[in-house]
Amino acid sequence: MANVLATVDQRTNLVGENRLELLLFRINSMQLFAINVFKVKEVVKLPHLNAMPGSHPHISGVANIRGMSIPVIDLRSAIGFKPVPPDDNANMIITEYNRSVQGFLVGKVEHIINMTWSDIMPPPKTAGRNNYLTAITRIEYQGQSQLVSIIDVEKVLAEIVHYDISLSEGVLDESLLDKMPGRKILIVDDSSTARRQVRETLGQLGIEIIEASDGLQALHLLQKWRDEGKNVAKELLMMITDAEMPEMDGYKLTYEVRNDKAMADLFITLNTSLSGSFNNAMVEKVGCDRFISKFQPDLLVEVVQDRLKQVLGK
Repeated sequence: MANVLATVDQRTNLVGENRLELLLFRINSMQLFAINVFKVKEVVKLPHLNAMPGSHPHISGVANIRGMSIPVIDLRSAIGFKPVPPDDNANMIITEYNRSVQGFLVGKVEHIINMTWSDIMPPPKTAGRNNYLTAITRIEYQGQSQLVSIIDVEKVLAEIVHYDISLSEGVLDESLLDKMPGRKILIVDDSSTARRQVRETLGQLGIEIIEASDGLQALHLLQKWRDEGKNVAKELLMMITDAEMPEMDGYKLTYEVRNDKAMADLFITLNTSLSGSFNNAMVEKVGCDRFISKFQPDLLVEVVQDRLKQVLGK
């Protein structure tokens, strides 16, 4: 298993090229599931778990990995399947999301596949709002075409860890409050949970929120405004985009905007659960203005206020 992720650090050149790599695994015998490799720190055989009395029912216990205590989430039960006792195929995928480390209890881990975001599709609308998928794709695997379901990990975590949208004392600049109503921000994220978190945070400021569920949808919206003669950079206070999205990722979206003279000046903030050090390099490469990691209400509001001050010339 160690060699499955041995070269992850060498794979960062895929990002920004509208490509990604998925770690395939199973939580039952029939279906293939996946998460992005860049969310994964390590894959290990399921270690001994210590009970955590009073914890959320989807938390199986705590694992001690090289001196670090890591909560372990039973991914099978967290996405609505009946939990089953771990067997010999049980593995733990250690991930880092939103500056927190957690393990996911899964079954057999298969391998890593290289994809383009254009091959990744949103889940069908008939799946309803309560599904736990952020995207799907189809691959040739073991001699047949198989559907791969990409887990909306942010939705899973949001149901286990409460995200408080209240702001710390002193964060809100009172002098800007009457300047915020009517300002527009475009949020681009394939996770409805992530969009809701940003929307509810910035909604406290009276800002109008426009949403897009992937980079291509956002680009088409911006191009429509451009073709209608609107000044995109003035229409929006900023665009806040996720990095990983089906059809077009946030890096490719930023690249397309920056290379269109009619909207190149749009202020773009990258808001992602991927690691900060990695994204700081990508921000510079593709031309984002700011980077913040999910989910930090105080920092999100500070970025918006800083941008408004810039627009107002303060």
